Amino acid sequence: MIKSFFLSSLFLFSCFVIGYSQNLPELDKSPMDAAYYRMERGAPPIAKVVYSRPLKNGRKVFGELVPYDRVWRTGANEATEITFYEDVILGDETVEKGTYTLFSKPGKVEWQIILNSELNQWGAYRRDPSKDLISTVAIPESVESDVEAFTITFDNQEDGSSHLVMAWDDTQVKVPVKKK
Repeated sequence: MIKSFFLSSLFLFSCFVIGYSQNLPELDKSPMDAAYYRMERGAPPIAKVVYSRPLKNGRKVFGELVPYDRVWRTGANEATEITFYEDVILGDETVEKGTYTLFSKPGKVEWQIILNSELNQWGAYRRDPSKDLISTVAIPESVESDVEAFTITFDNQEDGSSHLVMAWDDTQVKVPVKKK
C-alpha cells in the first residue's frame, strides 16, 4: 500500500514538473518562412530564401511603415538570408554560390536589391555597407489585390530561369535569377 502510494505520488509530481517546465513562448507575430528555386519538383535547389513574414494589419507599408530610400531587412526580425547552391546571375549581377544577407532599399520608382556577406544580422541596424557584394535594381509594380503577409517566392519561367518575387501591401518587385 505504501509502495503504490509512493509510486502514485511520484507519477503525479513528475507530471506536474513536466507540465510546468514546458512554458512555451507565444507564437511569433512575424513567422519565419522559406522559399526555394528549383528547376522542377524534387530537383536539387538552386536557391533558398529564409525570411520572416510581417503582417500589414491595416497599415500603409511602403513609404510609411517601411520608409522609402532607406535600407530594409526585407522582412521582419532577423535580416533575410538567401543561399545560392550554384553560381547565378541575379538581376544583372553575377553571384557566386554561398549564403548572403538580402537587404533592399525600396523607392517609389525603383528598388535597390543588395547582397551582403555578413550573416546572422538582426534587422538592418548594423549593416556594414563595406560588406555589400552586389546591388541590382528592381522596378516596383502594383498587385491586383493587397498582400497581407510579406511574401517572398520564386516564379519559375519556361526557359529555366526564375524571378525572385517580393510582395507586400499593394506592391511587388521581381528580380530575374538564372543559373550562370
